Amino acid sequence: MALIPRAAVLVMAIAAMLATLANAAQAPAPAPTSDGTSVDQGIAYVLMFVALALTYLIHPLDASSAYKLF
Repeated sequence: MALIPRAAVLVMAIAAMLATLANAAQAPAPAPTSDGTSVDQGIAYVLMFVALALTYLIHPLDASSAYKLF
């Protein structure tokens, strides 16, 4: 089984997020009395992107440590 390069996975994740944002931009404008769900969803997307970036930054450090966790 061939391993997928880490850069390819990162590029695919970024492309998926950009496609989602482009799709959201085409949606009709929300009503003036918005209940804040779109703001919450935007914050959730940002937090998921930060978590993904931190995972890719921290994982090599964990994999190269002297402790054998698995």
